[in-house]
Amino acid sequence: MTTRRTRPAPRPPEGTPPRAELARQARAVLADAVRIAHWAADAPGPGTTAPLAAQALERAAAALELSPAQVRAGWDRARLAGLIELHGDTARPGWRLRAWDRDDSAVLRGWVALFDAWSLVHAAPAGIEAGAVAEAVEAVPQVLSLLQLSAGPVTVPALLDLLGQRVAELHEERCEVPLGPGGPATAGPAGPPAPVEPARDADLNALLLDWALEGLAAVGALTLGQGHATLTPLGNWAVWVKLEQICVAAQSPAGNIEQSAADMLLGCARLTPGPARDEYRAWLAARTVGSAVAELLAVARGEDALLRGLAFEALRVVGAPAEPEVRSVLAEPSLRPYALLWLAEYEGNDPDDAQDVLSREEATWLWVDTAAAVADHGETGLLVRHLDTAVQGTVPALLDEVRAVGHPRTVQVLVALAAAHPDPALAKAVRRAAFQVHTGGT
Repeated sequence: MTTRRTRPAPRPPEGTPPRAELARQARAVLADAVRIAHWAADAPGPGTTAPLAAQALERAAAALELSPAQVRAGWDRARLAGLIELHGDTARPGWRLRAWDRDDSAVLRGWVALFDAWSLVHAAPAGIEAGAVAEAVEAVPQVLSLLQLSAGPVTVPALLDLLGQRVAELHEERCEVPLGPGGPATAGPAGPPAPVEPARDADLNALLLDWALEGLAAVGALTLGQGHATLTPLGNWAVWVKLEQICVAAQSPAGNIEQSAADMLLGCARLTPGPARDEYRAWLAARTVGSAVAELLAVARGEDALLRGLAFEALRVVGAPAEPEVRSVLAEPSLRPYALLWLAEYEGNDPDDAQDVLSREEATWLWVDTAAAVADHGETGLLVRHLDTAVQGTVPALLDEVRAVGHPRTVQVLVALAAAHPDPALAKAVRRAAFQVHTGGT
């Protein structure tokens, strides 16, 4: 067995403001976007679609006392920050808008989403081919890292030099051969020729750097001075968050980062809660939130009850971004009890009291589902002890309600429980109940 080498996660930059202050700054950056999102949420009738229709643009500008250009820019920011969600041609308020005034984490996540989309906020210069723009975007993380390490202003020539180096490295990694005046270089009798011109024109790099710096300034990540750039506190914090995510993803204690959700959850099944949460965080950090949540819910819809429960444990680590998707599965009987408990805890209920949100039928269904997980993956003694967790209080009452709840694993659970229980009389009653469910009798 190989030992996975890890490195410590980076410490927050010295002088980083408290989280509440960062959230205040993020709210200021997105103030117009929030106003426009609220206007769209309260504006009935057609027009609140994407892109914003001309008639709605005029109405919003008049109502909010903003110019049409400000409305259009704020609308785009609201979409990119998750304040507005698109459903077909219609825009609706997103979960972040509902949580905006009370949840600093929602605000910071919204701003980071905008930060990640800086290249969409500020249009690239006209006439530059898409490949060159994409290379500049790919090189920007190194530019941001230099700005953070410098902890102060960095001159534009230093940033331009780094950008050029990173673009050249990208070309080398892709094994691209620079073009000379006569076209692609070819090997002659004397061996491979030396490149006769740079892979990237310096003027083009300078133009792209200016565009990138202006785009990052537009989302509040840095400020521009005369010939230099400086990260804002928000930008400094965002770069640290990205570095932390990379380090977390590199420190998966059980090495399941590359696995599918199902295999990762199975790998966590015998971990204690703390290490399991670390593993979930590492797996999540290596994926986009949307794809990770979708994959976890797909696993939860499967036949393995253990994976269903573990999938919702992993979704607890995701937190607020998973709320819309979790809420959307309430209509699915197999997921409803898990989703109700998840939402109760998300909304601040004590985990010990969260069971109160379940109806008697839902609690019974969850008891059978959990028993199925124990029967498939646990020890017989644990299955016997699981009897004590039933809400009914007595075995006869439990058996009556278990028979009625209609869980597809009811027969298997009752047979396994009868085989495991040391009390012959109780085991006989459980076997009888299993037979009745199997034959459809009463």
